[in-house]
Amino acid sequence: MKGAASSYGYAAKRRWRGLAIGVLGLVILSMLVPLVFLLGLHNGFRSAASSAGYASEQHGSASDGLRGYDQYKIRNAWNASEGDQSSNVERLIGKFGPTLPKDVLRNLSNKAKNKTIARGSIHDTQPKEGFPVPPHGIMPPPPNAYSPKVGAAVEVPLYTKDVDEIGKLCEFKFGSYCLWRQEHIEEMKDSTVKKLKDQLFVARAYYPSIAKLPRQDKLSHELKQNIQELERVLSESTTDADLPPQIAKKLQRMEAAIAKAKSFAVECNNVDKKLRQIYDMAEDEANFHMKQSAFLYHLAVQTMPKSLHCLSMRLTVEYFRSPNNMELSVAEKYIDPTLHHFVIFSNNVLASSVAINSTVMHAKESVNQVFHVLTDEQNYFAMKLWFLRNTFREATVQVLNIERLKLDNHHKATLLHLSLPEEFRVSFRNVDSPPTASIRTEYISIFSHSHYLLPDIFQNLKKVVVLDDDVVVQQDLSELWNIDMRGKVNGAVQFCSLRFGQLKKYLGESSNDKNSCAWMSGLNVIDLVRWRELDLTETYQRLTRQLTMHEGSNEAIALRASLLSFEDLVFSIDSAWALSGLGHDYGIDIQAISKAAVLHYNGNMKPWLELGIPKYRHHWKKFLNREDQFLSECNINS
Repeated sequence: MKGAASSYGYAAKRRWRGLAIGVLGLVILSMLVPLVFLLGLHNGFRSAASSAGYASEQHGSASDGLRGYDQYKIRNAWNASEGDQSSNVERLIGKFGPTLPKDVLRNLSNKAKNKTIARGSIHDTQPKEGFPVPPHGIMPPPPNAYSPKVGAAVEVPLYTKDVDEIGKLCEFKFGSYCLWRQEHIEEMKDSTVKKLKDQLFVARAYYPSIAKLPRQDKLSHELKQNIQELERVLSESTTDADLPPQIAKKLQRMEAAIAKAKSFAVECNNVDKKLRQIYDMAEDEANFHMKQSAFLYHLAVQTMPKSLHCLSMRLTVEYFRSPNNMELSVAEKYIDPTLHHFVIFSNNVLASSVAINSTVMHAKESVNQVFHVLTDEQNYFAMKLWFLRNTFREATVQVLNIERLKLDNHHKATLLHLSLPEEFRVSFRNVDSPPTASIRTEYISIFSHSHYLLPDIFQNLKKVVVLDDDVVVQQDLSELWNIDMRGKVNGAVQFCSLRFGQLKKYLGESSNDKNSCAWMSGLNVIDLVRWRELDLTETYQRLTRQLTMHEGSNEAIALRASLLSFEDLVFSIDSAWALSGLGHDYGIDIQAISKAAVLHYNGNMKPWLELGIPKYRHHWKKFLNREDQFLSECNINS
């Protein structure tokens, strides 16, 4: 019993002794840890850990130049983030851009097979329905992804051949954004930081192989030391201004170390793998930022600028503050068929004002001119007050709220709404051009649903000229009323670079004449008498009902129905009457601009936007009434 007790006491003493040693060790460790951080020794631990990562073949060190994270982890995390952001961008884009019909989208999503391209033609190897699909390798995104929009827009991909020019491919995918980016390109900032990151990537790619070479400990140590120095610099600096003064020497030492490493025979597979990872990550990042910036660009051109919103709101408030007895009694002019009547569909006060002002300023006799501005409920009072406050020589301006019109042939249960001219971005090769010719991108403007109410709205008129609100008139337009339209309904500038035959797969078999040219809105002479005789409104509505059964996009329906409704009923006026492209084409000849009777800013670079093409904007801005109080208050004159 006594021996057992003594052995128990001895064991207890040993346990207490071990516990005391453990407590003493924790106390010492707790004192050492702060001391380590105070002396900066933890950098050595991190460097040792980093060097272990460099020697490993399974871990790729392609961090962003700020930390030594594992490349694969960064790659996976970045891809997940990029995928989430891309999906968010696509969802947002879907809200702002119209979509093509489902059958067209299905055709666009399939890979083109066995494409054979003839000059200006599309062979029967295309799908049976929908637009011709580009061959594999240049498949565009769904047309609603980055479609520019005025009233609305749809991309019509007539792209039938591989393109080597990156700029043309970018323009096809993202439209005018690519042209705008070329004009507004900026010099690279923080180039030294970017160079440091590139050197760091290259050094990390070579280090694992150099570390395995016999008798190269000195080079391995030098390379590792330079990597650690650059890591430390980049962890504290994100711009060139943050870099330390001695950074040039560090760059030279790193360049010398990399040059020595490249002089040895190393494992090419490892270097190739590291550099390929860097390249892939940079390519994915560039692609994501391209999509993101293109989306933001198109969002900007589709959104009303703050200054224009201010103008509309101020005018609306002022309308209800001021007495409404300023309107002159000129109602008899509104229905006088002997006068020259112009019709403008618009929800933009400034745009419609410039179109009217430029027309009146170049008219020989403005007293015979009557302008009918059709707008919506939201902008009606702003439009009303603006045209009451501003005079346009002796011309008469009538503002109509299309949502309050009472038309005999319109169903009372269906509310009228304003729809602006539809714009379709079309990329194509000219019919007569060789197969190797570059691709052209144009914006085709077509009548909207509201235009087919013209005969019912103006029942007493025989002929009208329809102007888009994105035009500037430079000559007298009175000669348009003397044109003999030879039984046609719509006098327009035709666009014969694009023919119905090229749209066969889209228009279906409804079109008879495959050589018929597409036509442009913007400047249109409309014979309302002939329109009523042929009952084109009913034809359009019937086609719309038929297409609605197969289509989900109002914009796509408008394109088909408009082209088919006016087939063989378009009178081609001289192309000198209207020059289009000032809203997307940077290369228009200055002499052609000076000679054109009407300048059409079709495209998404409208002159009232900051994104408008600068060298064309002065033709538009000179017709603004800069002395108006509201323009100054809303900062529009700047």
